[in-house]
Amino acid sequence: MSISSEHKPLGKQVTGSLHMLSPIVELNVGGEMYTTTLSTLKKHPGSKLAEMFTGQPKLRTDSEGRFFIDRPGTYFKYILEYLRSNQVPTQCIQDVYKEALFYDIEPLIKQLEDSPQIFGELVARRQFLARVPNYSENIELMIRIARAEAVASRQSSVIVCVVRTEEDAARCQDALSSLDMEKKSVVKFGPWKAVPSISDLLDCIQMDIEAKGYKISVQPHVAEKGFRFKSHDFFYKFLFTWW
Repeated sequence: MSISSEHKPLGKQVTGSLHMLSPIVELNVGGEMYTTTLSTLKKHPGSKLAEMFTGQPKLRTDSEGRFFIDRPGTYFKYILEYLRSNQVPTQCIQDVYKEALFYDIEPLIKQLEDSPQIFGELVARRQFLARVPNYSENIELMIRIARAEAVASRQSSVIVCVVRTEEDAARCQDALSSLDMEKKSVVKFGPWKAVPSISDLLDCIQMDIEAKGYKISVQPHVAEKGFRFKSHDFFYKFLFTWW
């Protein structure tokens, strides 16, 4: 007994060109279900999202025949709101920005980059950190040291030396040599040529390590004999708490 085409599930109809589809489209985005129109999805022809629904089908379908996009579904509603009404989201800005980049919706990307959150991150903070030598590498080094010292411990610590100028770096050299002789690992940040202060950099370090899921705190490193200046001017201890 043959099954008429009108009773076939949607998932069996997507083998042809997408222009044969109904103008109403059902989507499964990371487990979140959405219903919209083909014209809404193709509103910006140069976007990756429009490309997904142009020409031959490029997406798989779920068991109910809905087109499946393997992305966080929670934030897709903000993408749809923008496509439907040009409404720029005011919530979850960072996450929506990631999705706008993925779907390559250029007008939304540009408007989000003008928001205080994205502007501050891209133009201010990241531009500052780009002037701090080996910043990303030092973050990873701190994490490796902390993990290596975490065996059978609730906390592990990492000593950080932060110097803003070449003069500060020279002042710290004896202390760094002393710590090295004591076989204490020290991660050195700086110097840099930018306005932000040492406390600003410490905030950035804490922010970026916490963004990786670690629970940390920072405190001045207590001076030991042999230091010729106040150690808390340049030396800090980052505490990683594991449980």
